[in-house]
Amino acid sequence: MIAKIRDFWMQSYHSDRTAFWFELTGFVFVVGASLYLAINADNPDMRFVYPVAFIGAASQCYAAVRRGSAWVSALTGYFCAINIFGFGRAVGWW
Repeated sequence: MIAKIRDFWMQSYHSDRTAFWFELTGFVFVVGASLYLAINADNPDMRFVYPVAFIGAASQCYAAVRRGSAWVSALTGYFCAINIFGFGRAVGWW
């Protein structure tokens, strides 16, 4: 079982190393934003959450485009747009 999991990760790494590192970056930023949001659920500072989540979504979107994953790139592209919109609402731009 552990060997299969390791092989899965190694195959992802070897298939496109650049995409792998962008995926890792996206994972770290999205997990960080969601952890901050969960810890501060009663009164989160969305001016912090949206930019961090945007970096994560943009990293994942770029990796999905590199890998040729159409639906994943569409979804993460949407997340990029909604994070920009949410940040604008949080700072009072619109």
